[in-house]
Amino acid sequence: MFGFSKRSRAARTAVGPLADFYAVPSPAKTTPLADLELLAVDVETTGMDVRRDSLLSIGWVPVTRGVIELGGARHHIVRVDDLETVGDSATVHHLTDDQVAAGEEPETVIGQFLTALQGRGMLAHFSVLEEDFIGKACQEYFGGGLVVPVVDTFDIERMKYEDKSLPPQGDDLRLARVRQRYGLPNYQNHNALTDALACAELYLAMVARSRGTVMRHLQR
Repeated sequence: MFGFSKRSRAARTAVGPLADFYAVPSPAKTTPLADLELLAVDVETTGMDVRRDSLLSIGWVPVTRGVIELGGARHHIVRVDDLETVGDSATVHHLTDDQVAAGEEPETVIGQFLTALQGRGMLAHFSVLEEDFIGKACQEYFGGGLVVPVVDTFDIERMKYEDKSLPPQGDDLRLARVRQRYGLPNYQNHNALTDALACAELYLAMVARSRGTVMRHLQR
């Protein structure tokens, strides 16, 4: 199993949905693309710093053996009890204070996410945010960190630039700009579910163009 030692350590203290997640093996690094099962995920937050910012929403959609399963798509707004206001971050994610105040319990939302993630790798664009904020919630509510294989479409595209010794410029690696280069349509950005779906579509386009080399980007 990929990342066995680190995963085993995290599983020792895990409880509830996180323990259930660790009870199901994750995909091996050698899994053929045709058999790979992923969960595309995106989060919206009040900022980039996991130490002081808050998770506001999460969206996900399963990608199973090259097929996006819209029936498994979910979007949740997360209640943040000690948050006075979302502040200037509302201009990015368009979530209001009232929406966040009426959101779902974070423990419930993360529990549902972990159930959807069982047996899958995590797919994201610039996965640091997802790993940091979801990992922090797992530690807080379920006793352990999140150790899961990750496919990051941001890293895949960045490495293409590195292979050509051409440093990316400006917004070259932003999700919308990368999708344009793969001939994919524009979506409204910064809705967690829309961005998760956009990432899933981009990944499948990358797979189709790469003829299998994307598998070297399965991380951790």
